[in-house]
Amino acid sequence: MRILQISKYYYPYIGGIENTCKQLVENMPQYQMAVLCFNDKNEDIIENVNGVKVYRVATWINISRQALSLSYFGMMSKAIKEFRPDIIHFHWANPFPAAVLLTMIPRNVKLVIHWHMDIIKQSNLYPFIKPFERSLLKRSDLIVVTSPQYRDGSLPLQPYKNKVKVLPSAMDEIKFILRQDDEKEIANLKAKYGNKKIVFFIGRHIQYKGLPHLIEAEKYIQSDCEVVIAGQGPLTEELKKQCKSKRVHFVGRLNDDELRWYNYAATVFAFPSITKNEAFGVALVEAMYCGTPAVTFTISGSGVNWVLLNGENGIEVPNGDDKAYAAAIDILLTNKELNKKYADAGIKRAKEYFLIPRMTKMLDEYYRDLYL
Repeated sequence: MRILQISKYYYPYIGGIENTCKQLVENMPQYQMAVLCFNDKNEDIIENVNGVKVYRVATWINISRQALSLSYFGMMSKAIKEFRPDIIHFHWANPFPAAVLLTMIPRNVKLVIHWHMDIIKQSNLYPFIKPFERSLLKRSDLIVVTSPQYRDGSLPLQPYKNKVKVLPSAMDEIKFILRQDDEKEIANLKAKYGNKKIVFFIGRHIQYKGLPHLIEAEKYIQSDCEVVIAGQGPLTEELKKQCKSKRVHFVGRLNDDELRWYNYAATVFAFPSITKNEAFGVALVEAMYCGTPAVTFTISGSGVNWVLLNGENGIEVPNGDDKAYAAAIDILLTNKELNKKYADAGIKRAKEYFLIPRMTKMLDEYYRDLYL
């Protein structure tokens, strides 16, 4: 069976949707795969990436984070004619390619929509996108979503729930298995912060990640600890100016080794996202896998509060309540027995539900069901 994956971008571009697409492409050898995506520069190219044919479409312009290119029509036509897919697996939200796809998808080709998120931020453009979104969902043979919460809370999906199945996102376990000398590196990392307990955040510094709430909550944390904020983004410099505390450390981007060390060195993982733009939370799963319990906000309709089960493998507090967030962090910093209980439950949940082999096994069954 031949499957054409359509993603916004593709490896080596790094992003949540792009990582999921790569995981599916490279871990389902029972299928022939190809990828159609945008290039991050103004050039059409066709190349081989780890044995997979990738059609990259030139980006002419970006509007509200949507790449646009008239050459998409030609490249999609070429990919369909050359590769002859049995299934097109389309990663939403990616409206312009969706509009192009609706003009040329063959009738005999099955369409799978991977619904990663609703369109929320570009609300001013949504009225123009909605007709294509609706047509895409109507044409689909299967829609997969990353959590039951997103399935039940997404308004565009409600008329099509008979087509919807849950396919949880997955973390790359290999990156987080402890290596030789890791214990030494983790000990060095703890020593760097005076062997105090570490509250750790990793993610892009953008509005929905909720970093202003973490920085405000830090003022109310009573325990002696250090707050480490990794990653960067458009809000980084503004956040640094707002934060006056000496126990908050901005450490920038981390490589894979450093990310693993911080996740194991930390006592608490801070995940202060505040909107449904945070549809799932792979970084949350990674912390759970490493035995670091987390604190989240309640986000209606998001899978975050399904990945972390309040009172089972972490703590969830009312959205935007910075004092409650600080109090929850204090509980996990001071209550060793509870921290260990949540850590153990988090490890179990991460390994049972959110690893690549389970995701690909589920999707394999879904693909095969399309032809029963």
